[in-house]
Amino acid sequence: MSGVRPNIIYIVADDLGYADLGCYGGRDPVSPVLDRLAAGGLRFTQGYSNSPVCSPTRFALMTMRYQYRLRGAMEEPINSRSKGNTTLGLPPEVPTLPSLLRGAGYRTALIGKWHLGYPPAFGPLRSGYDEFYGIMAGGVDYFTHCSSSGQHDMYLGEDEHREVGYLTDLLSRRATDYVHRMAADARGGRPFFMSLHYTAPHWPWETRDDAQAAPGVASNLFHLDGGSVHSYRRMIHHMDEGIGWLMQALRDEGLERDTLIVFTSDNGGERFSDNWPLVGGKMDLTEGGIRVPWIAHWPAVIAPGGVSMQHCMTMDWSATLLELGGAVPDPAYPIDGVSLQAVLRDAGQRFHRPLYWRMNHRSQRALRDGDWKYLMVDGHEYLFDLSADERERANRAKREPERLARMRDDWLAWNATVPPIPADATISLGYSSADMPQR
Repeated sequence: MSGVRPNIIYIVADDLGYADLGCYGGRDPVSPVLDRLAAGGLRFTQGYSNSPVCSPTRFALMTMRYQYRLRGAMEEPINSRSKGNTTLGLPPEVPTLPSLLRGAGYRTALIGKWHLGYPPAFGPLRSGYDEFYGIMAGGVDYFTHCSSSGQHDMYLGEDEHREVGYLTDLLSRRATDYVHRMAADARGGRPFFMSLHYTAPHWPWETRDDAQAAPGVASNLFHLDGGSVHSYRRMIHHMDEGIGWLMQALRDEGLERDTLIVFTSDNGGERFSDNWPLVGGKMDLTEGGIRVPWIAHWPAVIAPGGVSMQHCMTMDWSATLLELGGAVPDPAYPIDGVSLQAVLRDAGQRFHRPLYWRMNHRSQRALRDGDWKYLMVDGHEYLFDLSADERERANRAKREPERLARMRDDWLAWNATVPPIPADATISLGYSSADMPQR
């Protein structure tokens, strides 16, 4: 590996489907920049999110632990009505990826979506970030920047910030500005860690062009009958363009070679997403709800054109970034994530990595162990050989009862190691009109 600690940019899309990008089989050319990053780096085909909904995955990303260890992550997901709540959020005393990297000498910033509780109890600046520019809520209008409660939700630090513009572009330009501001220090040996967490292509399904829409046209996008696959794909393209601006800034500053860029989604796709060949989507522990793109680009270390079948999930990537940044976990908060550093060096390497999930919604549970997946939904148990049946159509539970029993017992043993879901945990379905931002 390179002896230089890399600058790290952790890009997270919101509700992006597994097959939306060209490099994952996308049907429209919406992601030329990300496709080039994949071609020049490493693409994972068996990578997962820690949850099929957004804020629980973000808890895992930040803490490098199974999200079920924290009360706030029991919400599926946290909604904007939790503002002012002193329980539902990421406690500032919990060590995080940015706080540990900052302790190891990194400059840290979050640009984009936080969705881990509201100040004064919670917030990015309380959990390891030097800077924050973005939204606290789970989703906002792309032009008014108002949350589902109708409140303006755009911040600079912990102060309300008002700025005219399409949110995706504002985040991209702020990220580009951050690179320029940090460049001299980075060249001088003090690297930066930037989380760039887009809201795209999360609803409301608005494109940059909707700023010029006739009265009444854009507002239709806030209802469940609004939007289209075309507007959704256009939103992905806007995000991809912004990542292109960011890459140009890295090149202009001479930082591309020693910058590790990791790209993913917080969960599987929603209404207009392309998850092919997977089934299901957001809120589901079927493959379409949890299998997500993972792209890693680091010219100094990662060979171009690599494809890995290594099983991994969100918290593993955060553990990897922690190790690459020369930081160590807090022994009082042992991490569950497993570093992928060896795979970044050699895409042909693989190690055994069982992955576990549970969801209060529909009493779901899942375990991926090798080629096999154990799944339970609404009390019904399933067993799939994903190497031959990625679409989860041939339930082998009755044909292989001993394997089913072993995997069920394995899941139950793991589940006993994390706290139970409290009775007051809520479920906010991804398609709920009550959570749609209103103008």
